[in-house]
Amino acid sequence: MIIDVWAQHPTLRHAQSPIFESLRRWTKIKAPDKEIPLAMTLAVMDQASVDLALISAWQAPGRDLITNDEVAGFVEESGGRLAGVGSVDISRPMEAVREIHRCVTELGFKAIRVLPWLCERPPTDRLFYPVYVACCELGIPFCTQIGHTGPLMPSEVGRPIYLDQVALDFPELRIVAGHIGYPWTDEAIAIATKHENVFIDTSAYTAKRYPQALVDYLKRHGRTKVLFGTNYPMLTPAAALEGLEDLALDDEVTELFLSENAKRVFGL
Repeated sequence: MIIDVWAQHPTLRHAQSPIFESLRRWTKIKAPDKEIPLAMTLAVMDQASVDLALISAWQAPGRDLITNDEVAGFVEESGGRLAGVGSVDISRPMEAVREIHRCVTELGFKAIRVLPWLCERPPTDRLFYPVYVACCELGIPFCTQIGHTGPLMPSEVGRPIYLDQVALDFPELRIVAGHIGYPWTDEAIAIATKHENVFIDTSAYTAKRYPQALVDYLKRHGRTKVLFGTNYPMLTPAAALEGLEDLALDDEVTELFLSENAKRVFGL
């Protein structure tokens, strides 16, 4: 089984957003001029034998690129192939908390994701803390981005070391940190090793581009700490999995990485 823990089914607003212009420049992917049918996303999953993808909303102050209700609609239409991950505007704390509860109790979402660079605040900012409390109360993971930003936004807020303080303040909070943390991958590994409930996902990187330190971690003491992700539609699952066999992972590690860690962390 393969579970993709970081993906989006993009709305046209998301796909055409100017914040992704720098990504389009180097991926050579043009912005679509019409809505992408859900069948296309499911077909791309089928090409790489991905059984389930966790798709996220995209919300932040002044940016409502994919709403939680749109994600819920995609999940319902997918026939069990997609699971929802909500997002909230942390600049309105009480509204954000109420929306997190709605996402979980009414929409059936499996996690909440907030991107520091999209909010232009580090994860230690006080506006994040009500989100952490709500996630702990509901028993769901908090997903976020670590590492440099592809979009032309400051990267400093993506330093993995910020999650050290968050994990100290909320040891019961499951934190899934996406995008490997490059160029601070060693920092990300240190935080995931230190804290029982901090995990790393490999979204936005193909297997052949994983830093060697992450591969070594995955093979050894980090076998239960690393989850597979794509960041679709930036990367298709087939592209993200390219080169996986060359990593020489044993069967147990491969199964943990591709599905079992995700099942445990997200309660799937």
